[in-house]
Amino acid sequence: MITIIDYGAGNIRSIANSVAALGYQAKVTSSPDDVAAADVLILPGVGAAADTMKSLKNLGITDALTDYIAGDRPFLGICIGLQVLFDRTEENGGNDCLGIVHGEVRRLRAVNKIPHMGWNQVRQCSNHPVFQGIPDSSYFYFVHSYYPVPEDKSIIAGETDYGVSFCSVIARGGLVATQFHPEKSGDAGLRFLGNFVEFGTEKAKSASVR
Repeated sequence: MITIIDYGAGNIRSIANSVAALGYQAKVTSSPDDVAAADVLILPGVGAAADTMKSLKNLGITDALTDYIAGDRPFLGICIGLQVLFDRTEENGGNDCLGIVHGEVRRLRAVNKIPHMGWNQVRQCSNHPVFQGIPDSSYFYFVHSYYPVPEDKSIIAGETDYGVSFCSVIARGGLVATQFHPEKSGDAGLRFLGNFVEFGTEKAKSASVR
């Protein structure tokens, strides 16, 4: 069972449909108890980080989410689901986020059009299982005006160029998060999502054996 957190974001159904297309069951929930009990957890996102944080707090999910990730359990954050993991974002004058990953989220200051919207390449910086079968510099779909800057550069698993070279994938233990939208990224995105689900289910099985 793949658990998807529903805090009111608009792309929940797209994620659920992609998981179903891979042959897995998806449970969409707003319950902190379901988050705590998840085997594999996905936090999708579109919109503003401050609104996302407000919704997560109102639903009482923040503590369950923080505890889940602290237990090194399989988690995938997507777009805003990546950005809210950090300490703070510059968005809307500055807002505190979950503080699970140390670093900040900055506004793109590229000479190109903002928001960064459309297809762009991801340069792989690690041999993480989520990239299995995906050629380096494959194209994925982006929609964002902000990007993460982790303090620990070793967790950067993918980078993308858009006027500036920015972190587009992080990976640390069971945690994986992307600035792009795998559910909107065609075959490469579906392969990435499938790789994560397989990675996550294997990690969950190993944990249950222990």
